[in-house]
Amino acid sequence: MNGQLKNAAQVDSHPRIWLSPPHLGEQEKVYVEDAFRSNWIAPLGPHVDAFEREIAQYTGSHGALALASGTAALHLALRLAGVEHGDYVICSSLTFVASANPILYLGAHPVFVDVEPETWNMCPLAFERACRAVTDSGHTLKAAVVVNLYGQSADLQPIAETCDRYGIVLIEDAAESLGATYRGKASGTWGKYGVFSFNGNKIITTSGGGMLVSDDLAALATARHWATQARDPAPHYQHSAMGYNYRLSNVLAAIGRGQLEQLDARINRRRDLFRRYQQRLEGIEGFRFMPESPSGRSTRWLTAFTVDEELAGVSAGQLIDCLARRNIEARPVWKPLHLQPLFARSAYFPYFEGYSVCDRLFAEGICLPSGSSLTNEEQDLVIVTVETCLQNRNSLL
Repeated sequence: MNGQLKNAAQVDSHPRIWLSPPHLGEQEKVYVEDAFRSNWIAPLGPHVDAFEREIAQYTGSHGALALASGTAALHLALRLAGVEHGDYVICSSLTFVASANPILYLGAHPVFVDVEPETWNMCPLAFERACRAVTDSGHTLKAAVVVNLYGQSADLQPIAETCDRYGIVLIEDAAESLGATYRGKASGTWGKYGVFSFNGNKIITTSGGGMLVSDDLAALATARHWATQARDPAPHYQHSAMGYNYRLSNVLAAIGRGQLEQLDARINRRRDLFRRYQQRLEGIEGFRFMPESPSGRSTRWLTAFTVDEELAGVSAGQLIDCLARRNIEARPVWKPLHLQPLFARSAYFPYFEGYSVCDRLFAEGICLPSGSSLTNEEQDLVIVTVETCLQNRNSLL
């Protein structure tokens, strides 16, 4: 137990340790107070405009559109891609349901693709097989939603090349990977459209919010029009197209601006936390941490690893339950979307016939507390609790 704790009872006495809580500073207050002083409270305002400029500058995109959620951004990206009722859209399977729900909003059909062991992200070979199968069957394939999981970009170059061959639009769901890079470019900028989330558990937050980025400024202008109820430029309320109430408020954008100023520091801290976990736990038989692709830099939004029950003598689920009893939040890796009842009829293309990587990751994966506000002392409690659970594995069975 490395001397940190004398017994498990000491672990129980600490305040709850959360998986990835918001981490706020002082500059957010300065910007929010400015929003109040200027009475720019409702949607739109100078902080929205500034937040869009700053995100575009940070990522190297030509433009950005601040929205109420990452889901809203993905919905607009799919509509810009021309996705309509009856079309097909390829989507990563190992992700949160919000990556695929907007496909359903438009009446389209999701087709799910497995991940590769090297990155835990969409497998380029399985992706190509999916594209070929959909087009060979005579269906209209319009777009691909590629998720950059847990702060790491997928192997996007071969995926982008496949998209070009099949004439489909590449959309990066970079909700979990703001600040990551791939082959020298920012996550979210390899596709025609990139989507970020500022939900409360993300690496920076506006409490709730999202951003759509693209080099196509005309497309962003169209999305901006749709996101503000598609009101025509007339002196009265006139609408010629269907729109949405999707814009981010000036107050939330003010929070986002303060958060963005600390993004690099937040990334560095999460990477430090990952290294400390890895150094302390990787020697445990049956533990294997999510690898980092040599083609980029991960933010390590969440520290994730797999537990081989046969080697470790304990399952990922048992470890999660043990941590919960010690007032520590840990979670399984995402349940693959092709296993969700909502998508029971959707096609799925595994890593290779008869073997699904994301099924294994779901069965064996665990995410540990990874918030940038986590102290070394709190992290030590998590580590020692994992060690204690392993030492007492017989009581977990």
